[in-house]
Amino acid sequence: MSISSINYSSSVLGAQIRNINQQLTDLSTQLATGKLSQNYSGMGTNEGFAIAGRSQLSNIAAYTDTITNVNVNINLANTALQSLTTIRNTVQTGSASTAQDLNVNGQTVAQNTAASQFGSMVGVLNTQSGNRYLFSGTAFNTQSVANAGDIINGTTTQAGFKTVMAERQAADLGANGMGRLVQTQPTPSSVRVSEDVAGSPFGMKIAAVSSTLTGATVTGPSGSPVSFSVDLNGLNPNDGDKLSVQFTLPDGTTGQVDLTASSATPTPIGSFAIDATTPGNTATNLNTALNTAITKLANTSLVAASAITAGDNFFNTASSAIGAPVNNQAAPPAPISGATALSGASPSNSISPGFVAGDTITVNGTTLTFVNSGATGNQLNVGDSIQTLMSKIDQITGTSKPSTVHGGSITINTDDAASLNITTSNSGALNALGFGSTPVTATQPPLRVGSSPASSATTLVNGSANTVKWYTGNDGPGSPRSTAMARVDDSVTVQYGAQANEDAIRQQLQAIAVFGTFSTSPTSQYAGGQVSALSLRVTQSLTKQPGQQHIEDIQTDLAMAQNTMKDAGTRQTQAKAQLQSIIDQAESASPDQVASELLSLQNALQASYQVTSKLAQLSLVKFL
Repeated sequence: MSISSINYSSSVLGAQIRNINQQLTDLSTQLATGKLSQNYSGMGTNEGFAIAGRSQLSNIAAYTDTITNVNVNINLANTALQSLTTIRNTVQTGSASTAQDLNVNGQTVAQNTAASQFGSMVGVLNTQSGNRYLFSGTAFNTQSVANAGDIINGTTTQAGFKTVMAERQAADLGANGMGRLVQTQPTPSSVRVSEDVAGSPFGMKIAAVSSTLTGATVTGPSGSPVSFSVDLNGLNPNDGDKLSVQFTLPDGTTGQVDLTASSATPTPIGSFAIDATTPGNTATNLNTALNTAITKLANTSLVAASAITAGDNFFNTASSAIGAPVNNQAAPPAPISGATALSGASPSNSISPGFVAGDTITVNGTTLTFVNSGATGNQLNVGDSIQTLMSKIDQITGTSKPSTVHGGSITINTDDAASLNITTSNSGALNALGFGSTPVTATQPPLRVGSSPASSATTLVNGSANTVKWYTGNDGPGSPRSTAMARVDDSVTVQYGAQANEDAIRQQLQAIAVFGTFSTSPTSQYAGGQVSALSLRVTQSLTKQPGQQHIEDIQTDLAMAQNTMKDAGTRQTQAKAQLQSIIDQAESASPDQVASELLSLQNALQASYQVTSKLAQLSLVKFL
């Protein structure tokens, strides 16, 4: 009979003691770290949930960082926009004041303030967050706006706004200072006023004439170029009889000349003298008074309107396609208007040749089809008016500035010059609208007077090659807000981009630049009238108008983005707590349970050691 040796290290009891020791070590680690295990294999079957939860927590942390960074950008942008509002209010208060005292440079105190505020506004628009320009759209690495000095005064190779405004004023006034109007006295008893060139974008346009002059014959306004005449027919009007002429100014506003027949001595301002003995002299007096009144209107309201329009030519990114002047069939000397039909038998107030059923016009990829009647959707009746066609085109292009027809010339406006493309299946009809070639595309600003001397120019041309580009950020199509986007939750994105050429910002910058740059001769008899007329227009430009974008609209968009992020952050905070709970349940060790197991194992280990000790002392004699 053989007896195997009792080896502690290889015995079952020894293995049990080693196992208990390992458990004690694991439980001590759990008690120290609060975790079930230091590796995934020891975590148990629920560790898959914990791993997924950690992934989601990582995503939430990334979203939190994004929200923090976007909020910094939005807060800086809001601060900048609030500064723009303050600048607007300051300049508007000055322009609305009645003080018109001019300094030696031909400007008021309010204009000097505006010039200073223009520089401040440019600085605000070049606000950066880190290395990101906040008002450059997608071109966030590019300065949003050119330097203020360059915008106003130009560079060595490019003209600034001051030059563009001076050229425009010369072109609008004309060589004779009468707003590009020509005045004659064709007979001893008549007077005649006409525009100098048909279709010219410059000067005053004759809009309407009304008369209560007894015995007089008024003709027009009509013809090409447009004119009107007043023939007293050798008779004297009565005291108080009146002639009124309304003009359209370059900025779309109107100016009016009112002349009253008077036998009073001296002749009152705004009147013309009745010569009781020689009626022919009355016509001469009317001619002289009309000349004086037109010259005054041209050198006051027209000059102010010209400055405003120059601002639009330089700053406004909305572009246009301008057709040549066209006359209607019914009265060949009469230019087409918005009421002119797109088709009709001669003679009628329609274009020739006109559109027929089946013809199409395609605008930026959207096709308009002509039908005989009952047009719906993207259809036009062949007998519809030019105004209806322009409205359809405006709906497609989404222009913020409606297209117009004036003096027989159609102007199609667009906010995105690069995308405007108009074609047709009937090129003859399109030519009859004044567009001689297809596709019809837009002229991009800045617009400059087309020839020299400016006083006799008849066209506006693209000046981008030799004119300062004031806005240097992204100017592509699409919403400015979409130029900066961030994902702040698994299925939530926010848009928080901004561009300095947005309508609300551009209009304010434009108005302030006009007011701060314009100057006149302090000794001119028209100086006060010019500044007064300009101040009124600037005040209106800086007044919020229904239907126009406001600075506050941009702030509202940004606030909505912040609210969206706030809501996402609230949801993520709740999700974070729930996910952490899942992870803790899967990975955390209960201190009470661990302590209890430790005590139990310690007791078991002590008992094992006691048994082992006794077995270790066992001899053959004791065994037998």
